[in-house]
Amino acid sequence: MTHSDASDRETDLPLEGAGIVHIGIGAFHRAHQAVYTHDAMAGLNGDWHIIGVSLRSTEIVDALNAQGCAFSVIERHPDGPKARKITSMTHALAAARDVAPVIDALANPAIRIVTITVTEKAYGIDRSGKVQRDHPAIKHDLENPAAPSGLVGILVAGLKRRKDAGLRPFTIVSCDNLPANGHLLRAGVIDFAEQIDPGLGQWIAEHVSFPSTMVDRITPAATAQTFADAKYLTGHDDPAAIETEPFSQWVIEDDFPDGRPAWEQAGAILVKDVEPYELMKLRMLNGSHSLIAYVGQLGGYRYVRDAMANNMFAKLVARHMENAAASMTPLPGIDFADYGAELVARFRNPEIAHETRQIAMDGTEKLPQRIFAPALQMTNAPKQLGTFALCFAAWLAVMRTRINEADASEAAQTLNDPRADDIVAALGDDQEAAAIYDRLAHLQGWMPEGLKESAVWREAVIARLSLLLSEGADHAIAQELAP
Repeated sequence: MTHSDASDRETDLPLEGAGIVHIGIGAFHRAHQAVYTHDAMAGLNGDWHIIGVSLRSTEIVDALNAQGCAFSVIERHPDGPKARKITSMTHALAAARDVAPVIDALANPAIRIVTITVTEKAYGIDRSGKVQRDHPAIKHDLENPAAPSGLVGILVAGLKRRKDAGLRPFTIVSCDNLPANGHLLRAGVIDFAEQIDPGLGQWIAEHVSFPSTMVDRITPAATAQTFADAKYLTGHDDPAAIETEPFSQWVIEDDFPDGRPAWEQAGAILVKDVEPYELMKLRMLNGSHSLIAYVGQLGGYRYVRDAMANNMFAKLVARHMENAAASMTPLPGIDFADYGAELVARFRNPEIAHETRQIAMDGTEKLPQRIFAPALQMTNAPKQLGTFALCFAAWLAVMRTRINEADASEAAQTLNDPRADDIVAALGDDQEAAAIYDRLAHLQGWMPEGLKESAVWREAVIARLSLLLSEGADHAIAQELAP
């Protein structure tokens, strides 16, 4: 399909049967929300098909549209892969090619929900809920609100069209790993809208619902093996196929003024307050993932499953989950020990090829909620603080090592972090553990002041960083597990 053909099809987008626009049609969405919606509609729960939007890529849009937006989900079970055909998406749009059809879809009264998976750095919203005016998409969209290119600008443009037409707004559902994601997105959208039209900002504040969610499903990047298995299991080529683990979880704040699919029939958990579930996942699963990613790279492990096949490494991860659980209040109906054991089993699944380098991306966006927040609560418990300190020390070591191994012109690019330039500038040529810690711990606006000022935390991180740099990951793990 040529670009001009694609543009023609997108301009004449049919919306019959669609009730959801999803922004960010990467592998995770196709393995998660698209599957829940497919299963909910299989229970005859209304017309809730999805119009998919890619903010950047055109390739996935063309691949999906070429096959009617049906795609294969390959579930990696320990006894072998199984394939599912998912048909909840009806059409895909490339915002980078032409944003007008995206805003047209958002403005259509048939669309009642907008869901989002674009990863943290695409939001352009700081922890206080204010938009970052120097974020490229935010800067562009504040200057060009009628032709936006970024997430927040597109949402606001769609809401403005609905307000101007006298239509009810859609509900906006963030499905990204952000703390209190609904509250954060609400604050950012309102802040952006107020800067271009105070009346629009007030209308959004009064009328638009932003339910928070917690999502969980390990979804590695697709590989040649993914596509080969899809062809073997389904009998046809599928360039949009993705692979994932059997486990899936979705906890959703039940606040949908204009209706929703019966996602609970597909296994989702609808609750009044997502925060306790989100905290559990961020600190136990995501925090352990970060620990595996950074220590694993230093130990030469490409995949999570390889690191977890090392019994000492698996014990380290189990220890970290115990420490993370100690930072939380009990959650009714949840046994943290059982949850941790389930996570260890999932991480050890030999059929899931989840790269440590993929998980390690965007550390400055992820570490504050996964590691710093619980560590701040544990500064009076040095033993339990240890795995948090090791994780941060491993991140510091990975940053230092990658910069050392890269050409000067490529140092920032190799870090895969939105603050890569700041990291490179801060580190300079320092190679000693204390200097590395002091320079990166004081990056503006990411480590809580209480943690930054803690001598216990500083000493714990520097000791582990020194060990990682001098003796390597295996020795550091053994020391962490020593009585």
